[in-house]
Amino acid sequence: MDFIINQNKETAVVKTNVEKLNAGNAPELKSELLILSNKSVNNIVIDMSSTKYCDSSGLSAILIANRMCKDTNGRFILCGLQDNVNKLVQIAQLDKVLTIVDSEKDALAILSE
Repeated sequence: MDFIINQNKETAVVKTNVEKLNAGNAPELKSELLILSNKSVNNIVIDMSSTKYCDSSGLSAILIANRMCKDTNGRFILCGLQDNVNKLVQIAQLDKVLTIVDSEKDALAILSE
């Protein structure tokens, strides 16, 4: 299982259980996100603490999650970024667009506000 999903009503935490989020597994993440959207989940946390590398396909999946949450007046939060992934996010200037926190605990605290 590349992605572990814990869902609680309108909130889901998606843990990437892959070392590399790339063209090989990003389509699976996108399909999992669409399933969540069809279940009316509008708050999504993606915990990438197990992921050391991410390419443009992975970033695309992350942006899809962000857009889905925005479209339903929900919140999208990215957490657990490793240094290499964080650098890529900053280079793409997505740190200005996305809500990024250190841990799943921090993300869930924001959602419970």
